[in-house]
Amino acid sequence: MSYLDEWNAMSADAAAQVALPCCGSHAWAHGLAARRPLSTLPELLAASDAAWWSLNESDWREAFNSHPRIGEQHAQAAATDTSLRWSEGEQNSAMLSDDAAKAKLAAANKAYEAKFGRIFIVCATGKTAQEMLAILERRMHNIPEDELHESAEQQRQITHIRLRKWLTQKEEEQHA
Repeated sequence: MSYLDEWNAMSADAAAQVALPCCGSHAWAHGLAARRPLSTLPELLAASDAAWWSLNESDWREAFNSHPRIGEQHAQAAATDTSLRWSEGEQNSAMLSDDAAKAKLAAANKAYEAKFGRIFIVCATGKTAQEMLAILERRMHNIPEDELHESAEQQRQITHIRLRKWLTQKEEEQHA
């Protein structure tokens, strides 16, 4: 039995709870669970997208707030241990030892938050700290509505990466 089969058999609340670390939005997790049964990764990703794009701004903000700032380790809001561990891995390239670079990233994060009222969200996997800083500086020129949608798209990409990790880890646990 695949892990998706096992997940499909769970109660809606249990299925939402175990999927929550992949996104951070309770509404998304419940929306994803409501779209079961899902039998393949492509179906799961499509259901995730449908659930994500059906949400309102406050649900998106809940997901955004479950992430630590780029270069930091703690989220502003409640986050699961799993999502914080994944964030650390995703941001690994941004974990700087250079104090000047850390200060520059912290100042840019602060300016972004002052302008847009939320943390900067970027799909950090595979990006260097310098690349993320350049993306942040470019996005500072966006109007708030465009930036909200860019942030939502970045969160969607992060969620896809995490859904893949989630399934892989669960499949490995089943075969251990």
